[in-house]
Amino acid sequence: MSNRRLVLIQGGRENSDLIPSNARNIGHSVASAIQAGFRIGKLVRIGQVNGRIVGYNIGHFGLFRGKDYPLLVRTRYGTTKCSLAEVAAA
Repeated sequence: MSNRRLVLIQGGRENSDLIPSNARNIGHSVASAIQAGFRIGKLVRIGQVNGRIVGYNIGHFGLFRGKDYPLLVRTRYGTTKCSLAEVAAA
């Protein structure tokens, strides 16, 4: 059994003190990805591999944190976490 802590962020509140600082960083990264046009369903390329954005990485621990790798891209090889620099519009 894991001892990891689950942080609940209450919806509809404007008080940013309730949101952990790392969650704000992830939110900024996801918002930047969306603003750059990388929305769910968009076809993209990772090098020569075609894929489709299927979600956003909101993880705040591990090697591939949402702050640095906000995109979840499904390819024929599986789903991967990507930074904005790793993907291009297809």
